[in-house]
Amino acid sequence: MKKLLLFAFLLVGQVALAQKFSIKGRVLDEKDSPLPSTTVLLLHPKDSTLVSFTSSDAQGAFELKNINKGTYLLKISFVSYRSLYQTIETPEMPGPVEMGLIRMKPATNALGEVLVKGEQDPVTIKKDTLEFNAGSFKTQPNAAVEELLKKLPGVQVETDGSVSVQGEKVKRVTVDGKEFFGKDPKIATKNLPADAVNKVQVYDKKSDQADFSGIDDGQRTKTINLELKEDRKNSMFGNAMAGAGTNSRFQSKFNLNRFQKGKQFSVLGMGNNVNTQGFGIDEYLAFSGGMQQMASGGRFRIEIGGNSGIPLNNGGRTNGLMRTYGGGLNFAQSVGKNTEVNGNYFFNHLNHDVRSTIDRDEVRPTGPLEYTQSGSQENTNTNHRLNLAIDHKIDSANSVKFTTSLVMNQTEGLGNSLSETRTGEGQFQNRSDSKSNATGQGQILDASLLLRHKFPKKGRTLSFTTQASLNNNDNENRLTGVNEYASQPRQEINQFRVNETNSYNYSGTLNATEPLGNRRYLEATYLFNQNHNASDQQVYDLQEGERVLNQSQSNRYNSDFRYHRAGVNFRINRDAFSFAIGPAFQRSELVGYVRQKENMPVRKTFTNVLPTARFNYEFSNNRRVEVDYETSIQEPSVRQLQPLPDSSNLLNVYVGNPGLRPAYQHQVRVNFSMFNPTSMISFFAFGFLDYTTDAITNSVRYDQNLVRTTQPVNVKYSRMSNLNLSLGYPLRKLKSRLNVGASVQEQQGINLIDEIATTVDNRTYSGNLRYEYRLDQKFDLSLRSELSLQTTDYNAEGSQNQRFVNQTYSGETNVYLPHQFYLTSTLEYLVYHNPQLGFRQNIPLLNASIAKQFLKNNSGELRLTAVNLLDQNLGITQTIGPNYVQTETLNSLGRYFMLQFTYSLNKHLNPMAGRGGIRIVR
Repeated sequence: MKKLLLFAFLLVGQVALAQKFSIKGRVLDEKDSPLPSTTVLLLHPKDSTLVSFTSSDAQGAFELKNINKGTYLLKISFVSYRSLYQTIETPEMPGPVEMGLIRMKPATNALGEVLVKGEQDPVTIKKDTLEFNAGSFKTQPNAAVEELLKKLPGVQVETDGSVSVQGEKVKRVTVDGKEFFGKDPKIATKNLPADAVNKVQVYDKKSDQADFSGIDDGQRTKTINLELKEDRKNSMFGNAMAGAGTNSRFQSKFNLNRFQKGKQFSVLGMGNNVNTQGFGIDEYLAFSGGMQQMASGGRFRIEIGGNSGIPLNNGGRTNGLMRTYGGGLNFAQSVGKNTEVNGNYFFNHLNHDVRSTIDRDEVRPTGPLEYTQSGSQENTNTNHRLNLAIDHKIDSANSVKFTTSLVMNQTEGLGNSLSETRTGEGQFQNRSDSKSNATGQGQILDASLLLRHKFPKKGRTLSFTTQASLNNNDNENRLTGVNEYASQPRQEINQFRVNETNSYNYSGTLNATEPLGNRRYLEATYLFNQNHNASDQQVYDLQEGERVLNQSQSNRYNSDFRYHRAGVNFRINRDAFSFAIGPAFQRSELVGYVRQKENMPVRKTFTNVLPTARFNYEFSNNRRVEVDYETSIQEPSVRQLQPLPDSSNLLNVYVGNPGLRPAYQHQVRVNFSMFNPTSMISFFAFGFLDYTTDAITNSVRYDQNLVRTTQPVNVKYSRMSNLNLSLGYPLRKLKSRLNVGASVQEQQGINLIDEIATTVDNRTYSGNLRYEYRLDQKFDLSLRSELSLQTTDYNAEGSQNQRFVNQTYSGETNVYLPHQFYLTSTLEYLVYHNPQLGFRQNIPLLNASIAKQFLKNNSGELRLTAVNLLDQNLGITQTIGPNYVQTETLNSLGRYFMLQFTYSLNKHLNPMAGRGGIRIVR
């Protein structure tokens, strides 16, 4: 891996050394006044492909750096001026090419009228915004915005659909400045058609509070705004696809968008049984009732640490067999000049069928254990989600914003599991054969109100936020099974379990800012928060058809966590940097009690100082560093506090701990980003450190039959850190781009096995290379390799340290043939290797398709797709836990072929729209 990364950096270095010329000049208008923000492009004279670009500064000066020897075409353009073209040939000896003073002439017609001339330059820099002209980056007809983004320099689209620009993750995508189906960027990039987009604008959005107060707090969100074409801003457009395949596979989806001045309305729908989810992770989490409900299904791992283990690979591949139906509505409308209304509705129905086997090696102070499990699980989720936001500007000094959301879900689950535990010598210890039939329903209602006021004195503001939420979940489960032990009689289970959990939360926050002069400010905050949880678990033994309450496993438990927090920050803002620091004081109270028993309340009070600090420094518009430090309190969950055991799995019993203390968390984040818009070189570095005292972890105890009892406890500390580096570099002579990435992650924690403390140190080292080549509109090639090494070291005597090596190699090609034929193929080769256990699994995945566009304006497409040609229908998940390492093998979608038809719609709502008014020449 080290040699591979060294080779990549040497290659980048050699390319950099070959670029030795620069081109300088100064742009003036007809009156010899400087023209700032003039677009300067350097093109190849044969095909006008972009070599480099920049913009002039406030004095009209510009410089194009690192130019290879050769002949070029220089284009200089500015709105309402004639574009200037000049051929440039670099000299024999390295050095700057001086253009001197360049005077632009106004663009006029035969009548002497000045024309607003909008020539379509591929890339334009407008202060802090990088703007791409979508028409300069051709895509296949009917392609989604995601395909357009792949062709933009400096933009990366991962296999899971996430987007990065200049090495930073894009967290927000808007359409003509308005949210599109909430804040999940992938809904816009995967559903909007690329040919509807006129401009792709990339910028770092300031926080809403900074926009309101005028005080820059240094917080930025990498944002993409999709500016639609003029004819699409008053039209109806979208597309629909339907496909049928072998093995009864099917896939269909559609999206329809109606945009008018100040109004946006969109509808989308989908259905398939080819493991394609219709929405992003935010919607999927809401549909599934939150992370806790998803984790209980056993297939989706988000939690890191504790007793859940750390998944070593969670790529874009979905295991199991999924049948999904979904739909959504989105609207955004300007009501008058001062009110914005937007909302969306999602529906999702998901059936997920999983077959799995688990091989786990556990380490105990008394000797190793071997655990095996096989089983199946079929889950069905039906969900609805409704969101609404109203933002009203009362006047220049006051505004109000109201948001609300409602989530409703229903779940059904059938499962069976057969597990067995043996000693390292193969001696039988226990066996469990169980079946479950569960149903559930839940509702989440959330609302917030934000009031903001600006005083006449600039920088003096006051805002108040109140928030309330309700969360109700009702679940029933019929559980049957048999447990066998080496040293005691077998145990039969026949139970009916009813669990009701109800929670509510409400809070109020008051924020004030006060200017102190010379761009110095005080920021004061007060927050009150109340969180109430109630759990009612009733377990019945079924005896001769009658329900008999099991007192030992039934309980009703309440917990309340409330706190008051007051803090003040001192802030200094300067042109190049900003700095803020200050303490907060929090007094919190944790109360828990079992409702059916007397004199068992647990009441604890904590007082904490929570300091924060933030530093931002901008070396230039495209180079900055951010350093954040913050502290917080993490309270225990209601399940962690419940004192009575959860014995739904009699071989794995969970019991809460009412004596838990909240964890105190320190977090440090460092970001450095650099992007050179002239050379298109980008570099991004991210560092993170989390140090938690009184950390909550799991203590595991085994009895003589190896029945596991897990209980959360506080330990001295836990630590987590990571470092990510990303470098993007264009290889212009090869019409290619190279991206190099590396990361190091470390997690250290204390776990207790049979009351013996064990320090577990987990490290992951990974590196990746990506090479992209695009030959005009003829051929695209993308190659990627990734190597990761994960090590886990235990300090317990007799423990066996673990080493995992995972490799991923992938390639994607697109071939553009005559007569609107297109070929696409992808190959992915996965390697999972554990030298200690002698485990190695290689999985090749090959997909291919051929498509033909036809009908008027290529609005129709017929595509034949072959998926998983090598018929690899297994998925692998490897996990390292506090005292175990396991490999899970799951069923996956096998080979199939599918024929798809796609139709694209573009209908103008008003044929007269766009006529008259200002004359635009293109």
